[in-house]
Amino acid sequence: MQDRFRYDLGNCSIARSLELLGEKWTFLIVREAWYGIGRFADFERALGCTRSLLADRLHMLVGAGVLATEPYREPGARTRQRYVLTTKGRELLPVLIALREWGDRHLADPAGPPVQLHHRDCGHRVSLALQCTRGHMLEGADELIPAEGPGLRLAEADLA
Repeated sequence: MQDRFRYDLGNCSIARSLELLGEKWTFLIVREAWYGIGRFADFERALGCTRSLLADRLHMLVGAGVLATEPYREPGARTRQRYVLTTKGRELLPVLIALREWGDRHLADPAGPPVQLHHRDCGHRVSLALQCTRGHMLEGADELIPAEGPGLRLAEADLA
């Protein structure tokens, strides 16, 4: 990608993802859903955001296929809907873990991070790692090279 400005910079998966998810409450809703919260009132209690904002974000996440609704009924009460992560929503977990790890390194309380993740089977801590398709572990961004993908488009000026 020699001349970055020759290409349509608006055709970007990061930008598209941020259009959907790039707001604090959206990721916090996904976090709470992963922790097992599903009822509207429980999201409201856990997050402390306004009801209208929560309703808007939940509606948007359901519309985008990140969350789904399913009926539930508590004894003696009417049937209601709860929110659950879809496969698409569960695929956001590495993004949440990356944000948490960065925050733990740079923004954590002096006492340390509030949450640690452990592998259910062996009990050891979990962390994210960069790995190429041949299995090589990467130490950081300096080992990455952006390359043209099949969806890369030339900018309008270069099409003429």
